[in-house]
Amino acid sequence: MSGIALPPALSADEHGEWLETDGLGGYASGTTLGINTRRYHALLLVALEPPAGRHVLVNDAAVWLERDGQRRALSSHRFWPDVSCWAEPLPARFRSEPWPCFDTDLEGAVLSREVVVLHGLPLVLCSWRLSRPLPGATLCVRPLLSGRNFHALHHENPSCDLGAEAHGRELLFRPYPSLPAVRSLANARFERSPDWYRNFEYARERERGLDHVEDLAAPGVLRFDLGEPCANWILAADGAETRAFLAGRSAAEVAAEVRQRESERRAAFSSPLERAGAAYLVRRGAGQTIIAGYPWFGDWGRDTFIALRGLCLATERYREAAQILLAWSGAVSEGMLPNRFADDPAEPAEYNSVDAALWYVLCVGELLEARGPSLAPSDRAALERAALRIVQGYAQGTRHGIRLEPDGLLAAGAPGVQLTWMDAKIGDHVITPRIGKPVEVQALWLNALAILGRLGHETAQLLQRGLGSFATRFDNSDRGLFDVVDVNHQSGALDASLRPNQLLAVGGLPLSLLPTARCREIVDLLAAELWTPLGLRSLGQREPGYTPRYAGGVFERDSAYHQGTVWPWLGGPFIEAWVKSRGSTPAAQAEARTRFLEPMLRHLSRAGLGHVSEVADAEPPHAPGGCPFQAWSVSELLRVERRVLAAGRGAPAIAALPRATSLLAP
Repeated sequence: MSGIALPPALSADEHGEWLETDGLGGYASGTTLGINTRRYHALLLVALEPPAGRHVLVNDAAVWLERDGQRRALSSHRFWPDVSCWAEPLPARFRSEPWPCFDTDLEGAVLSREVVVLHGLPLVLCSWRLSRPLPGATLCVRPLLSGRNFHALHHENPSCDLGAEAHGRELLFRPYPSLPAVRSLANARFERSPDWYRNFEYARERERGLDHVEDLAAPGVLRFDLGEPCANWILAADGAETRAFLAGRSAAEVAAEVRQRESERRAAFSSPLERAGAAYLVRRGAGQTIIAGYPWFGDWGRDTFIALRGLCLATERYREAAQILLAWSGAVSEGMLPNRFADDPAEPAEYNSVDAALWYVLCVGELLEARGPSLAPSDRAALERAALRIVQGYAQGTRHGIRLEPDGLLAAGAPGVQLTWMDAKIGDHVITPRIGKPVEVQALWLNALAILGRLGHETAQLLQRGLGSFATRFDNSDRGLFDVVDVNHQSGALDASLRPNQLLAVGGLPLSLLPTARCREIVDLLAAELWTPLGLRSLGQREPGYTPRYAGGVFERDSAYHQGTVWPWLGGPFIEAWVKSRGSTPAAQAEARTRFLEPMLRHLSRAGLGHVSEVADAEPPHAPGGCPFQAWSVSELLRVERRVLAAGRGAPAIAALPRATSLLAP
């Protein structure tokens, strides 16, 4: 596919970030310069109850070279206040394929450091390879450990055990008895020298207005002879599976298998973007789920179902799609699905989204249309039953004022609750409450009715009533569509803010709610007012409250989150609506690829490398922000590439079917 490959090598800096995931919710991550700038950067971060219970076990390593009585730093760190230790020299190049590799020019040779996470196990390989041997040189690696929740920070304390246990070829580090020990296997000699490295400073955390200093435990030093071809260091969370994988083998043998397995797995993907998308599919129990974003998000309802359309359905991973949807089917409660499972498994799920369940219905409809006959009858029945329970629950009325009204549209909202995807909240203050009848909620609701109609349920009358009400109540003349009608549940109150949410009503979903000519007028308005090379602004530049930059502390960032900040995931429905409003012709597809998709794809070599960021500034140069690896951002590019702009196929549509009186009518 065009435009999605990263450059073969990038200049190393501390703004580009790399990610290696284990398929369990854990990962390794850092910057292309090799310096940790977030509390979430780590060599071994594991999910104790996949994908939840994530903890950092090994944060980093201090690395240096000893030769001829001289010592040269090969790792970089920043300490508080205003003290830095930089590699000599810094890495000259960073390569992302087939996994992260840092090249450093060293005494006429090239030292290449690789980081590879093995899919399916909490295990990471770190290796150093010289282009030619350096006799008499020793590579020294001091592991830096914590053993903390990945949202927290670690500080020196007497409870932390800095010891190391020898178990044959392996070492065991066990800073805290409540967490898995770290298994270490290396072709190196270990010297015990317990110490603390204090006051590491994380620049991105400081910029975000958060605590940004921590201390790490250092049990000792691994000493590798650089006269050997390669220095291999394997780190793993202790457990039955990792013990079995490592048992009786040398570091070289384990490293060779990790490289072979990961080379084969990664080569099986048809494109780097598809491989990036697969990183968000992780284990939950016996099935799978979707991580909303790395490094800090878990599996969220709304994000899961938006992302599933690209990560699974567009890539024909139908088995995974069915697993995920079936797993969520059991969580339907009063028509709602949770918007969030807490990272702490002991915390209850949060039912605070009006649209998550409607996105679920859309995914069920698309899966059944694509693979319905091949699904087991019991699975198909379970999915259809969950979709019906959602629509019936909404029609009958459920939490937070969600209810079907006589006009066939869906009302939602209560003070202090953020129900739509524009869900920023500071304390008790909801930034964009959007109480009433939000435009995209109507689009999702009417699409859900159309899907149930296609499945044989009697929704046609209600659907036609809703379509008629939408056409008369939401049209805002030359300003596109109202963002919310019946604001605060007051009949006739209108919110005319120019926002991108209306995209889902004019072609961004299978069922468009207005005639094609009107859809085109609205899409062109949004292209002129909201489009940027990274997606759409969340608010027009001339609207009250427009905020040009997403920056500062928690208050400043949350206040700007949906007040102009660009969201790349919206590029998907925008491109789909743009193409459909022009008849989904090959010419329209080609123009959309050049004008809209290719500028977004260029972002793959910035920020979260190979991935797409959560947000960006509303104004040029549209600096990326938020989560650097965001599932629905990657997913929508995949969906556009595979479904919307694929040669010979246009965006799918749902036709309203004539049927008898709906059982869902109020």
